[in-house]
Amino acid sequence: MSTVKDEKFAPLAVKRDSYQLIIGGQRVDSSTGETFTTYNPATGEPIATIAKASKEDAEKAVLAARAAFDKGKWKLFPINKRSRTLNKIAAIMRSRFNEIVELEILDTGKSLTAAQGQVMQAIEDFEFYAGAIVGHRGSVNNVPGQFQNVSEKEPVGVCAQIIPWNYPLMMAAWKVAPAIAAGCSVIVKPATLTPLTAILLGEICIEAGVPEGVVNVIPGSGSEVGNYLVEHEKVDKVAFTGSTPIGKDIMAKASQTLKRVTLELGGKSPNIVFEDADIDAAVDGSLFGIFYNSGQSCEARSRLYVHESIYDTFMEKFEEKAKRLNLGDPFSKETHVGAIINKGQLDVIDSYVQSAKEDGATILVGGKPAVVEGYENGFWYEPTIITNVNHNMKAVKEEIFGPVVVVMPFSDEKEAIKLANDSEYGLGSAVWTKDYARATRVSKQIQAGIVMVNCPFSAFPGTPFGGYKQSGFGRELCIETLDLYTETKSILSYFGSRPLNPFGL
Repeated sequence: MSTVKDEKFAPLAVKRDSYQLIIGGQRVDSSTGETFTTYNPATGEPIATIAKASKEDAEKAVLAARAAFDKGKWKLFPINKRSRTLNKIAAIMRSRFNEIVELEILDTGKSLTAAQGQVMQAIEDFEFYAGAIVGHRGSVNNVPGQFQNVSEKEPVGVCAQIIPWNYPLMMAAWKVAPAIAAGCSVIVKPATLTPLTAILLGEICIEAGVPEGVVNVIPGSGSEVGNYLVEHEKVDKVAFTGSTPIGKDIMAKASQTLKRVTLELGGKSPNIVFEDADIDAAVDGSLFGIFYNSGQSCEARSRLYVHESIYDTFMEKFEEKAKRLNLGDPFSKETHVGAIINKGQLDVIDSYVQSAKEDGATILVGGKPAVVEGYENGFWYEPTIITNVNHNMKAVKEEIFGPVVVVMPFSDEKEAIKLANDSEYGLGSAVWTKDYARATRVSKQIQAGIVMVNCPFSAFPGTPFGGYKQSGFGRELCIETLDLYTETKSILSYFGSRPLNPFGL
């Protein structure tokens, strides 16, 4: 591991000292006057003061979203006009790209390259759904006899969208873009740890011409504001990204009003390297798969299985490159691994590593919080590789959500599949092999919503993202997502010349 301070990106210093809620198209303070402070994880320094939404503010946001939807301010826009508005949102985001990147780095402590890629994908999400909605239509069906059936797509209504702290802008875009493309109104509740770019996105939506009340942003407590939205009878759908336990709680609460629910939850994704893989490509892809975004990714490939015949060769290269990963100035292009979100998460990560040691595992690389020159008050963890593990260990079974990978050898394809599926989660997975037939066989047998073959990337606009088992249900980022934000209405018409008389009276 090494650290860097070389700054190659010129921050614009455009952040504000305070941010308000967005309700009904207006920036407003909290009804209680309460605020909270958001901190830069890389330095530990405060960034800004944020208005803290209360239940009263959540009620105002629901009523604003409901009024906007019921009055048809947005849902009755011609689809081509809605599409143009989404493209305008994307255009404004492109014009403010560096500003948004800077704000995302300050709020999350992630590296420059990670932030740039995520902001660009957020932009492309709006562009994708601007096009996708144009072709998302119902159908005309021929019914036996003199009948015609027309199915129409109508927006589902008011949607509560609960955003995680690890990808605050990108996850907001994943939810807001398809929802408003479909004609819904939304209430975005960003994580209190990272609310800034979600607030900025709400402001950009209004600037682009989205009518008042269609996009509302209310950062606040999940237990208070989040639960209020989930239980509210005037909220028609909840989309949540976060932990599996909270997802289960949301599902239970939402069931009381029969809300639609989309859940993208935890993961403990397997990464399988077969003996015929391109070892260098697999090493590089495996490094990215676990250490990207400091391992704070739901689909991080945190279980690495390497065929026993290449295990030593692979691990030698993997260890050597892991030690060369740079921690340091998040604004430097030379930084690979950014900060951990806060002290609490840092402690969680370390507790998993220590439990692995107590269980008899070997810490091959890293294994402790990192001290980064110039960023001593921030929260950092060394890229960590753990070997000599088994599936009974807590660090192997549970999601760590940090830059920690556990590694095991395997003997054959059957064992690799068994190991990969030995988890309550089923979000991401990766397969490295030059054998196309094997890649196909294994991909079909892995119990996960995403399989990456000879590729470290898990998501692009247009590719379904979501999980099996306790990783949740529903798919984001794809055309099918629009179905999650629409109702299908069936209209059956009779066009015969003689009146129908079913009872024959």
